[in-house]
Amino acid sequence: MATLDRWEPFRGTSPDTQLNRLFNDFFGRATQDQNLTTWAPAVDIYESEHELVVKADLPDVKPEELDIRVENNILTIRGERKFEKKVDEKNYLRVERAYVLSLAAFSLANTVNTDAIKADYRDGVLTLSVPKREEAKPKQIKVNVNAQAAAAGAR
Repeated sequence: MATLDRWEPFRGTSPDTQLNRLFNDFFGRATQDQNLTTWAPAVDIYESEHELVVKADLPDVKPEELDIRVENNILTIRGERKFEKKVDEKNYLRVERAYVLSLAAFSLANTVNTDAIKADYRDGVLTLSVPKREEAKPKQIKVNVNAQAAAAGAR
């Protein structure tokens, strides 16, 4: 004998999630390829005295699949993570990891030298070092005190 459960589609979810769920339920769910979408990698950005550093998590993305560009002072990171064909799709019980294309775009200030960006990819983490232009680096200004002004101040 089957049991009936009360359907509460909006319990414990945000309004955006509720609306998306309502449309998906009403218009029919996407095919099994719904995980084949654009995903954005987790990114850390920090600044030192001499450079800006961007670190992006790109697990299972091969270095040859990375495309890093700067155009009109917009830094764009693209990478393709392909679905593993080693396992028959019928054997998957759950697929939650997004596939196909990762995309991250950042606006760069005019204070960086985009011609000298260095990229390093290790253990699924892309590290970009974006050096600052010389004129953008902090400069310390030394205050000169002449002997005459020092003597006048001592009186």
